[in-house]
Amino acid sequence: MKFVDEASIHIMAGKGGDGSASFRREKFIQYGGPDGGDGGKGGSVYLEGDSGLNTLVDFRHRRIFKAQNGVKGKGQEKYGKNGEDITIRVPLGTEVTDALSEVFLGDVTEHGQHLLVARGGRGGLGNVHFKSSTNRAPRKFTPGEAGEDIQLHLELKVLADVGLLGFPNAGKSTLISAVSAARPKVADYPFTTLYPNLGVVRVGMDSSFVIADVPGLIEGAAEGVGLGVQFLKHLQRTRLLLHLVDIAPLDDMPLEDAICKLEQELIKFDPGLGDKPRWLVFTKTDILVQAEAEEIANRVVKALRWASPWFMISSVTHSGTDKLVQSVGQALEEMREIEVQQQKVWELEPDSDG
Repeated sequence: MKFVDEASIHIMAGKGGDGSASFRREKFIQYGGPDGGDGGKGGSVYLEGDSGLNTLVDFRHRRIFKAQNGVKGKGQEKYGKNGEDITIRVPLGTEVTDALSEVFLGDVTEHGQHLLVARGGRGGLGNVHFKSSTNRAPRKFTPGEAGEDIQLHLELKVLADVGLLGFPNAGKSTLISAVSAARPKVADYPFTTLYPNLGVVRVGMDSSFVIADVPGLIEGAAEGVGLGVQFLKHLQRTRLLLHLVDIAPLDDMPLEDAICKLEQELIKFDPGLGDKPRWLVFTKTDILVQAEAEEIANRVVKALRWASPWFMISSVTHSGTDKLVQSVGQALEEMREIEVQQQKVWELEPDSDG
């Protein structure tokens, strides 16, 4: 399935039903009073998170969604039927923005989460509400309100704990295949990954994390060169970045220069990405003698003055992958514990307005 991570749709909530201007007509009752009922409420429109979806491709074929209108009120003080709400399923990680005002409306991140995007109009009042001592036969009623009409921009950012980044052919797809059940396309040419792949990595019996493999980046990705600009945003939600480097690339660019160039692309696109924890992972070490691979890795780490953790792996032979997975799992667990502690502190802090 083609990966689609942006879509524009037109949402129309239902109009409220009009109120009724009706009067009682009963045998042997000389003066019948007003008995017009209220109109029904128009249907609203909700977005619902669905973990079974992973693209916005359905919105390429259907762009307009309209909820049902409320029914007009009737005599004998009968209320009109409410219009039915409609629920639109979207993948987890969908950000919703008003396309015209560019106001951010919400973020769908959990399965079953509902986000109200267009409220149905209220039903009109029947003439029974306008009866008074001076006006015993009111013919006044109010029409139903129009439902909200809005153009939405949907943008999908995949939800993952760990993001893999690197130049094409750095071994990202092979790594995600080696450590998870995901089976992305793997070949000996650039850009085999054309859309993000997600894999669940098991660390223990009751511990796991989600890893995302995005298309390879090239110089100028932040300005739209290659496939990078479309997918850099998917790294924004991750907690940890693994920067994969082919330890024996086919080109002549020094590894430290390649690493710095990719780092610059991250910062150009979003300075926040430069602040994320980023570990260095030298891949394809099986094609070199171990001593030679270690010498190259140590030289690069020393030249960069790399302070974060770094690893040497071969996804083909699985050398070093277990150590990498365990280290990532432990780091993520520590991050979660810190977040829990911070949340507890925020909850205990007094309200500044009080």
